[in-house]
Amino acid sequence: MTTGAVRLEQVTKRYGALAAVNSVDLEIEAGALLLMAGANGAGKSTLLRILAGLIRPTQGRVLVNGQPPHSSLESRAEIGLLSHKNLLYDTLTARENLLFCGRLYGLEDRRETAEAALANVGMSARADTPVGTLSRGMKQRLALARATLHRPGLLLLDEPFEGLDRRASQALSQRLTDLRARRETTVVVVTHRVDEVVDLVDRVAVLERGRLCCDSAWRGGSLEELQALCDSHLQGV
Repeated sequence: MTTGAVRLEQVTKRYGALAAVNSVDLEIEAGALLLMAGANGAGKSTLLRILAGLIRPTQGRVLVNGQPPHSSLESRAEIGLLSHKNLLYDTLTARENLLFCGRLYGLEDRRETAEAALANVGMSARADTPVGTLSRGMKQRLALARATLHRPGLLLLDEPFEGLDRRASQALSQRLTDLRARRETTVVVVTHRVDEVVDLVDRVAVLERGRLCCDSAWRGGSLEELQALCDSHLQGV
């Protein structure tokens, strides 16, 4: 794929008569960070699940690096997902969770990779702590380490800042800053906390009732300007 890391062509997902996602065309350049905005029920989480290969569109086509995300184990390994479920095992330690994840992805250097991932999210000191005893913020940081352990080409984040305190939010923002600086990972983030990503965004996509009503490059600006860009489309201005 030469023109972008992700391409959606007339993607629709129906549940009976309801079109949760409706005829979405979207292309995301490799290494970009796309902010996906919209009201609750607009179809954002459904679209993320389609991009992750967890569900298939009713019609249309999705390509991640030229391949449908559900086509093979190799194509799915190109994707990292941080959703409302952290996909961590409470009875395992932080380190054990990452070692297990590394084994699933067939990482040869999984011990070194796990240690580096813990350091990247500021969790080295809690590496031997059972996950079930960690705070919400620490679990979220560890979940991000899990989602990025295999260095995916596409990282999907669904409300990653929800429920985090200021310290945990800053740690997550810093990790996203590091990823964006390297431009090795394309990031799609759904969040109502646009203040956390205002300095990282390259593009803004706004969904309304399943339809894409805005796909705009973001050249930088204030939080108020970014929020206004999202809100103006939702209000039909």
